[in-house]
Amino acid sequence: MQEDLKGIGLWGIHHYNHLKRNQLSTICVMKTKGTLHEYLADINKQAEDMFSQLVRQLAERDGITEALKATDQMEWVRRMNTVRTQASKIVNNELIYA
Repeated sequence: MQEDLKGIGLWGIHHYNHLKRNQLSTICVMKTKGTLHEYLADINKQAEDMFSQLVRQLAERDGITEALKATDQMEWVRRMNTVRTQASKIVNNELIYA
């Protein structure tokens, strides 16, 4: 099965593992139709886009700016890591494990 997952990205692999644990019949149907790889690649793309947009929005909301990065790099990194964690949780809850 690993060759089937090549090129679908991390989000797609996470979604595949979720389906494998919870909806194995869905995987079987998609494999039979030949749509599994395309589906997982699409989920990965949607997740990447959603993650990027959320990181931008959350950073803006929290006032994380380039000026902060220039004046206090460690604080900027800490706050951006928090934003990325929040964005990952949202993507996982709303798309990957939904």
